[in-house]
Amino acid sequence: MKIALLGAGHLGKIHLKCILATECWEFAGFYDPDDKNAESAIAQYGVKRFTSLDALFRESDAVDIVTPTPSHYQLASKAMRAGKHVFIEKPVTETVLEGKRLLQLAEKQGIKVQVGHVERFNPAFMALKDLVLNPMFIEGHRLAAFQPRGTEVSVILDLMIHDLDLVLHIVRSPVKKVSASGVAVLSHTPDIANVRLEFENGCVANLTASRISMKQMRKMRLFQPDHYLSLDFLDKNAQIVRLFAQDAHNLPPQEQLMEFETNAGKKWLHLQMPETAPVNAIQRELETFHDAIANDTDPVVTLRDGFEALKLAHRILKEIEVRKEKYG
Repeated sequence: MKIALLGAGHLGKIHLKCILATECWEFAGFYDPDDKNAESAIAQYGVKRFTSLDALFRESDAVDIVTPTPSHYQLASKAMRAGKHVFIEKPVTETVLEGKRLLQLAEKQGIKVQVGHVERFNPAFMALKDLVLNPMFIEGHRLAAFQPRGTEVSVILDLMIHDLDLVLHIVRSPVKKVSASGVAVLSHTPDIANVRLEFENGCVANLTASRISMKQMRKMRLFQPDHYLSLDFLDKNAQIVRLFAQDAHNLPPQEQLMEFETNAGKKWLHLQMPETAPVNAIQRELETFHDAIANDTDPVVTLRDGFEALKLAHRILKEIEVRKEKYG
């Protein structure tokens, strides 16, 4: 199966390297109107450049879109109308209306679309795949140093959208209320923001994102009855703390337990640090995209998933604007 790459910038070259490393994809070529990006990709990987999208589409079965967000809709819709399966980096589109139109087009064309919410493939998150998740409180911090690249969108669409996708995937309940505050410090859109999400099932998520931090951090903590889960997406590890009643039938071995008293009686505490195998998350998501096409199954991160994260992100941005108008 042949795949084409649209966009050979910084992230595009990472995707290109991952595509070439897979055994499932045959690389058809790439399109990028920027000569500097194109020449760099050719020099580094010896790949073929196309100057015509139509010509590139004729040589491919699927398209990987890794371009600035404002171009996503135009490129994705053109690829879809050509009958190509589409992998599209997050955020899926610039506007909610564009996302809605892509959903309609994908359904009409009967094609597979996967959105690049790469943290779904992070070993830290994958370590929870066998657990029943029912958190009532979630706390997330995603901090990064300032980079001019990517500032065409706010920190909500640039960074926080990763955590929005994860939280929506975990909680699986409609968002009842959004409270948000954000400040544009170095760009014309919010560079730092804090958001509180209240879900209809009672869960609350408190998320902070910053692209003007002195240190990097990508952590999430989940709290649910008798469970505390800590995820570090940078170090790619997870900690699972569980509480067991004294008469529990599924107690781990005694030497792995710590006993202590609570106001509900004696409990056993168990700390688990699941082994996390090294994985190239971008390569893995591109491989699962291939599998979804080959096996006619839903992608791991569907277009609907990407759209719901985008819709929530814009709801947050609206709340930030309302707060700014109210308080100045």
